[in-house]
Amino acid sequence: MPPFPTAARQALADTQLRHNLAHATGTIRAKRAKVVGEVEHWEDLRLAGAAVKARALADLETNLVRLEESLTAQGATVHWARDAAEACEVVARVARSHDVDEVVKVKSMATQEIELNEALQAQGIAAWETDLAELIVQLGDDLPSHILVPAIHRNRAEIREIFRSKMSAAGKPAPDDLTDEPAVLAGAARQHLREKFLRAKVAVSGANFAVAETGTLVVVESEGNGRMCLTLPEVLISVVGIEKVVPTFAELDPLLRLLPRSSTGERMNPYTSMWTGVTPGDGPQEVHVVLVDNGRTRALADEVGRQALRCIRCSACLNVCPVYERTGGHAYGSVYPGPIGAILNPLMRGQGDPQVDSLPYASSLCGACFEVCPVRIDIPEVLVHLRSKVVDAHREDRVPKAEAVAMKGTAWAFTDARRLAAGERLSGLAGRVLTRVGKARLPGGRATAGRLPGPGAAWTGARDLPAPPRESFRAWWRRTDGGRAEGPEQSEQKGGE
Repeated sequence: MPPFPTAARQALADTQLRHNLAHATGTIRAKRAKVVGEVEHWEDLRLAGAAVKARALADLETNLVRLEESLTAQGATVHWARDAAEACEVVARVARSHDVDEVVKVKSMATQEIELNEALQAQGIAAWETDLAELIVQLGDDLPSHILVPAIHRNRAEIREIFRSKMSAAGKPAPDDLTDEPAVLAGAARQHLREKFLRAKVAVSGANFAVAETGTLVVVESEGNGRMCLTLPEVLISVVGIEKVVPTFAELDPLLRLLPRSSTGERMNPYTSMWTGVTPGDGPQEVHVVLVDNGRTRALADEVGRQALRCIRCSACLNVCPVYERTGGHAYGSVYPGPIGAILNPLMRGQGDPQVDSLPYASSLCGACFEVCPVRIDIPEVLVHLRSKVVDAHREDRVPKAEAVAMKGTAWAFTDARRLAAGERLSGLAGRVLTRVGKARLPGGRATAGRLPGPGAAWTGARDLPAPPRESFRAWWRRTDGGRAEGPEQSEQKGGE
């Protein structure tokens, strides 16, 4: 993927994409606001959820060891994976041991992160997505663009065409009379997936939460496909990021109240599935849990950034972000898009890749993401922190960047009163010229500088840059004795400066 500015420019040119995103995010925002408004002490609930996740991360090693012990005691087999390759190999090895050529999957960000589908395909094992939106993405040979609604960039007419043209190659074909009515599309997906559920021997899931105290894994979903995957197959493999652990079962309470309201705008998820190891005669009789690091301990080591690991993948920050709403998720080049992706990816992968380094700048720093985050991740604070790390990484470059040269020049001018005064005089001269020739005017009559050449074009191409004032503040102060000698005409002359 190219750096975010390049990818975003391409996305901005897609008017259909922008229409789809604006409609979908606007709808979800309104639903969320309604159900959050019903909770009298919502801020207290946010604080409680943040505290649960913070406590879990503060003693992560102890909680993970306890989780392993609890899972093992309940008949599950626990695997540890340092990175994506190790995690994929564990899943493939278990699947091969049962001589299967396909698995069914519950929607899982962790499996997308480690590119499990591609790894299994390379070993001749088909991984079938069963979430409706994930199915749309998979059949369309596409990529997810949203944490909660992976196919948010598609409208129903596009989905109908995907089902009509691609469904037959993956199993049961779409009906000949398929329309683009949501209920009809969902029915076609249900019929297509049912045969896969009934014949599947191995299923793969993620987990929204993992309870160290009891060894219980939790998945929340809205369609019931997850429940099918978690109960029908003989073997269940759950791929879980190590940050998903919570210490006790009781501490699920605030999280299970925060998540549905923040994600789908519901008071409670239609399906909340919990399973604890193996239960004889009920559900999968062989359970594997793969605990994945894949950069999470790197993020944990960052004192400012570690709060990002509190994320419960609700996607509320995406739905309020003005940048995401206009560019969509693909521009971020990661399975984690939007504001949370702009901090998670650099924290987990580190600096050095131009695409990753561009992500902390994919924000207006408006703060809306923090206001809606159910576990109070201060995303703007982390974005600024990561921007400083990107800058620090380039301080020793042999050829300094234009921005660094400009900042050094500014520092040289500002650290000497005479140099600064000379710069103010030049700025005033430029202001007089631009005021006379400038065609565009800001409110109050002040001229704009127009479109600047060179590096300045990146700023003035989308913004109005006011022309420099004709008189500096210090010159005005000397002329008017600090404003005491200023008459009405002089006040008018100073206006807008």
